[in-house]
Amino acid sequence: MPVPETLDCDVCDRTVPGADAVRRKTMGDLDPTKWQTLCCPHCGNRLKTVLVADE
Repeated sequence: MPVPETLDCDVCDRTVPGADAVRRKTMGDLDPTKWQTLCCPHCGNRLKTVLVADE
C-alpha cells in the first residue's frame, strides 16, 4: 500500500499531502520495518497506518 496522495486531519481540519505527513513507529505488535503511522505535521494527530515494506 503506497502512501496516499492526501490525508485529511479530523483534528485541525487540514488536508495534508502524503509526502508531508510525519512518519512514526507503530504501536503494538506491528513490525516498524513494514508498517508506519502517518501523522499530521501541524497538530500531530494520527492520520493513517500504512504498509511500507515494499517502498
